[in-house]
Formats: sequence, structure tokens, C-alpha cells
Amino acid sequence: MDSSDLEKGLARANTALVTVLYFARLREALGRDAEELALPSEVRTAGALRDLLRTRGGAWETELAAAKPVRIAVNQSMASGNTPIGGGDEIAFFPPVTGG
Repeated sequence: MDSSDLEKGLARANTALVTVLYFARLREALGRDAEELALPSEVRTAGALRDLLRTRGGAWETELAAAKPVRIAVNQSMASGNTPIGGGDEIAFFPPVTGG
């Protein structure tokens, strides 16, 4: 094993993995209900994760647009775009719930 293999192994070990959940119309539009995602080091908040997901384009860009009402929960607690996230966290995106 050379030093580049060691560096790659350390990078994988230090990768922050999060679970991302999508509910209601987001699940329908994005075609998935969950995924495990390795966070780039610069993605440290729920809002930054939303921005990152939008870069996928298409429905991701449309459904997660800043003007779209989307709620966020981190580890099953309501969160804002400024809420810190890190390895092992569960981040959920869902539209506002209305009732009658």
C-alpha cells in the first residue's frame, strides 16, 4: 500500500455520511424516498445540503428551489437552513402540511 492508497482510505473513513429522506410530493417528483449521501466538507448546514441537492438539476432544482416551501427536519426535529448537520444525521425534506 503506498501513501496515496492510505490517503484515500483515510478520506473514506472521514467522510460524513447522512441519510436523506424525502416525503410527499418530493418523494413523487424526485423518484426516491431516501438515500445515503456522503457530505462534501463544505456542506455543514441543512440549507447547504438543499443547495447541493439542487445542483442535480431537473426536478431537484425545481422542487428544492429557494422559493418553494419545503420544511426540513434534522434527526426528527424541525430545523432551519442554518441548522448544522454532520455524519450520522438524518435529514428529512417535506412540503408544509395543510389540514382541514
